[in-house]
Order: sequence, then C-alpha cells, then structure tokens
Amino acid sequence: MITFPIVLSAPSGAGKTTIYKRLMAERRDIGYSVSCTTRPPRPGEVDGVDYHFLTSAEFERRRAAVEFAEFAQVHDHAYGTLRSEVQKVLSGGQHVIMDIDVQGAAQFARAFPQSVLIFIIPPSIEVLVERLNRRGSESRDALLTRLRNAQTELHEIGRYHYVVENDALEPAVARVSAIIDAEMTRRERAPKLDEQVAGLIARLEHEISNYV
Repeated sequence: MITFPIVLSAPSGAGKTTIYKRLMAERRDIGYSVSCTTRPPRPGEVDGVDYHFLTSAEFERRRAAVEFAEFAQVHDHAYGTLRSEVQKVLSGGQHVIMDIDVQGAAQFARAFPQSVLIFIIPPSIEVLVERLNRRGSESRDALLTRLRNAQTELHEIGRYHYVVENDALEPAVARVSAIIDAEMTRRERAPKLDEQVAGLIARLEHEISNYV
C-alpha cells in the first residue's frame, strides 16, 4: 500500500486533536509515531508507548545528529519526532498522522516531502473563542495569547495543501478522511504506474492489431 505522513495543524480550539483522535479510531490504515520529550513521565505513562522519555543530554545528542523530523521547546521541556519512528510506521503499511503546530509542520515537511499538509480552521472567530471558553481553564491572559497565536498561524495557511473547516465534527472528519483516500490515488504516488500503463498500451496495441 502507498503510505505517507498526514500533518494536521490548526489554531488552538479549532478541533484538530479531536479530528486526529477520531481518524485514529476509525481508520486502521493510520498509525501513531511515538514522540520524544525531556519532561518526566506523568502517572500512568509508559516509556516507549506514550513518549520516549529522554534526558536533556540525550535529546540534544539526537537533535545534533539530525535524528528528529521536527522538534520544539515548549515551556521548560523539549519535544521531538524521530525520523526513524515515522519511517517504522510507514514501512509497516500505515500512514503516519501528526498533530503539530505550523512551525513543526514546516520542519516535518522538509524531512518528509511526501507529507500531506492539512490546516483545520473554525467556522468563525466567535466559535473559536466559544470553544476555548468552554474548556473553563483559560485565563484572560492565556486566551489572549492563544488568539494572538491563532492570528500568526493563519498567516501560514499558504504552506498547506488542503484547508478543512471544522463547522461540525463528523463532516470535518469525513473531509479529512476523503483527502487521505484521494491522496492514495495521486499519480505521483504510484511508483510503478509508468510500467503498468506501458503494459496496458502494449496490450491494447495487440488487441487493435486483431481488428486491422
């Protein structure tokens, strides 16, 4: 099967993580790449399952060796996606789906140019603010930061191949799923297409000769 990475990005509150989880649950051809982090494990987290928990020194060694497809510093801890983890899922016959921000998406696309980049947008800013407020965990300052980040992220939408409006969850998931299906049939992704078409043309020439 033709496999490729799928990158979902969106402003906070647009719903990309919910879409990501739904696709993981509904499609058996989508796999998960275990990321690395320097933060300590939380209760119940398992090394190699939830994350690869690395020391800061080990993370830096791997970063210097260009082992990460993308990495970022979030607050006091580093996070990154290993190229080898992505390749392992792809080689196992599954697409890799990534839930990452616009900076990480740009890094990842350079490492894996065959990636499909999908940007999730809310139907309106009013809906975005409502979704953020619904969490009940956003202070006024935190909400302002997320809105400013959203403004910055929307300026990067031109880097993406597709834009999906998350006006309602089920249709949005269906649209992303349809994009994945369509990408599997792209001519550029079929490595033996030229050979297959040449065979069809040769067979047609033989059939035509029977009527001449």
